[in-house]
Amino acid sequence: MKAIRIGICVLVAFSVLAHGAVEPWSEAVLEIGAAVLFVWWGLLFAVGEVPVLRWNWLLGPIAGLWAFAVAQYFLRLSAVPFLTEIEILKFAALGILLFLAVQAYETPEHWQGFVWFTLVFGFAVSVFGILQYFTFNGKLYWLRELRNGGIPFGPYVNRDHFSGLIELIVPTGLSVILLRAEERDRMPLLAILTLFPIGALFLAASRGGIVGFFLELGLVVVLVFSRRRGRNQLVAGAVVLMLAGALVVWLGVGRALDRFASYRQLEVTESRRIEMTKDTLRIFFDHPVAGTGLGTLVKVFPRYETLYDGKIVDHSHDDYVEALAEMGLIGGALWAAFLILLFCEAWARLAKAKNTLDLAFHIGALAACCGLLIHSLVDFNLHIPSNALLFLLEAGLATSRTLSNRQTSPFSKDTENNSLVIIKETA
Repeated sequence: MKAIRIGICVLVAFSVLAHGAVEPWSEAVLEIGAAVLFVWWGLLFAVGEVPVLRWNWLLGPIAGLWAFAVAQYFLRLSAVPFLTEIEILKFAALGILLFLAVQAYETPEHWQGFVWFTLVFGFAVSVFGILQYFTFNGKLYWLRELRNGGIPFGPYVNRDHFSGLIELIVPTGLSVILLRAEERDRMPLLAILTLFPIGALFLAASRGGIVGFFLELGLVVVLVFSRRRGRNQLVAGAVVLMLAGALVVWLGVGRALDRFASYRQLEVTESRRIEMTKDTLRIFFDHPVAGTGLGTLVKVFPRYETLYDGKIVDHSHDDYVEALAEMGLIGGALWAAFLILLFCEAWARLAKAKNTLDLAFHIGALAACCGLLIHSLVDFNLHIPSNALLFLLEAGLATSRTLSNRQTSPFSKDTENNSLVIIKETA
């Protein structure tokens, strides 16, 4: 199973570095990679190396959404079957990777490795984004031309999507710092890995990203102090905020805001977003039950567009109304079921947390999901494969039973027989 955990991390890193995996070639690599990992898991399961098939309730709505998209395709409910077919393959890859994460991440050490991977990777991408910002020559990676425009930051064409990535990574580091859940000698490194992405997020100057981050920060603080009240948490919180503020000032975020203000004509304005939302809702009202088909907004939207500006609308900058337009009330009900299960299961895991590291991971993962869900009201991060994949993995961590239901030590004491019993962990 270690190979599967490594493979998942490799696909996360690839999808981010490949501009979010939004191009056909990178989507194909992500889908093929997911298929290869699934076949490998199937072989392990067939030979008995995987003794238990693990379940997470989030897999139910995800499977339901995929099955409904397949029905849209075969029953010709989709306005553009070819686009729905493409989305079915993409959605299948994301669902498979969530399923594999549920199977492969079964001990506290496994999830701890995943969290450290995301923090280190997020730090590396943030440093790259900062360097690119100060040396920007109008090209991605200083080499690739922006054919369709955009305001890039890091490997993303859209700075809002870079902010979405950071929103998914930072909360876990913050919760671990506030709870002081890691070993003392690791805390300085953890602070560096957490603070630099915060500075990069402010430097990217995404309004939705900044609002989402502050909401995440508030949720982390509330959940931490509702579970662990103490002077240590107050001191840690104050230090983190002071250091983050100093880093933001040092990077010159004020100048960044001024600089990006000159690019506002390249962005979607607030009035345009509102009109896009209204037009997308009109699509939903005309197709209320089954929608127009997953992935079809780009072709259906022109017939409903009321404020034409000569630009192609790939997404409506609101993941929720776009989901209703493409999948109707049936898809909307499945998405609602996913969100309800996410919050209920995550809250249950918080209530059953047995140690600070367990609690920190679940608080951070839940806050990360909430931040991106809020950001999705004004953007389409969930349609960027890299961010959607990381969101699903964070949702898997937030609802994972492993950390709260297993002992952190390989030994437990039998109080009745006054003896030690070895607890065998399955890997």
